[in-house]
Amino acid sequence: MIFEFTASPGFDFITLFSKQINVPVRDNVLEIPKELGKGYVRKVGFGDDFKLTIHHYVLNEDLIIKRNPAASANDVRTIFFYNNARDLEVRYNSGENKPFSPKNNSSILLSTNDLRTEIRFPADSDIHYVVVGITAKRLRSVLSIEKPNCTLKTIIAENASFLFFESLDPEMQLLLKNIVSVDMNNSLNNFYVQIKVQELIYLLFSKLSLRENTTFKNINSSDAEKLLVIRNKILSDLSTPPVLRELAKIASMSETKLKQLFKQTFGDTIYNYYQKARMEEAAFLLKQAKHSVSEVGYELGFSNLSHFSRLFEKQYGITPKKFSYTA
Repeated sequence: MIFEFTASPGFDFITLFSKQINVPVRDNVLEIPKELGKGYVRKVGFGDDFKLTIHHYVLNEDLIIKRNPAASANDVRTIFFYNNARDLEVRYNSGENKPFSPKNNSSILLSTNDLRTEIRFPADSDIHYVVVGITAKRLRSVLSIEKPNCTLKTIIAENASFLFFESLDPEMQLLLKNIVSVDMNNSLNNFYVQIKVQELIYLLFSKLSLRENTTFKNINSSDAEKLLVIRNKILSDLSTPPVLRELAKIASMSETKLKQLFKQTFGDTIYNYYQKARMEEAAFLLKQAKHSVSEVGYELGFSNLSHFSRLFEKQYGITPKKFSYTA
């Protein structure tokens, strides 16, 4: 199933989606019909400039959501909180599928609505995520930051074009689960959900505020697509370190531009991003209880297991051997 829309001011996902599947919306809830799967989509509003859409369902077929660029400039920021990103694929323009996150199972995407995106949700997967739509003006009011860094300045500015990725840590995952499971029949729970969403936003912007305070470059859909291609290339073989010269050639960018846009979008250098993804994959493999520490180390390209152990402990605060016992 394909759902396509244009990110224009006043856009209402649940209303358009209900027309496509021919199911009425009752009390801001769309129940997924049995022939399509089970679950629901819920809309929660905190004013015209701050809205939330909650998705919680299992579908019988793949769902592809295509967002076309806004026809005219607007200041809406979209924040996409997704748990279980191992199952999710995202595309920019018409390129090949790209992993939404590395080997962890949660992600956050924050972007302006002038970028074309395509997100695929696989059939028979428990999908739960929330999408926050908030204007730059309302966001400035919510955050009330006196001295924002360049990343935050960009996000709350009126005329910016950006794409940022962040990880969803355990505290945020718990908040997300609480939001999805709220009984909205209680009249006070709209207020409760607003508080929890603001907690999510607080935790996200706490992460973004730690990013290096450097000059920001506007990004377009072409740049975004190329960055996802590079990210996919890095994650496709974690046993081999990325070579900047080769990645720049693939992206048709100068090495300087690629380094700047990658760090701006993903919050880290290409090599550090690779190493963190490498350790995340190591943790995932160790959790499976099917791989020894040495097998994981060698599979990820480490000829020196002591070096592997030091890097893993630096990221997780525990050696891979102890981690494998507690996983």
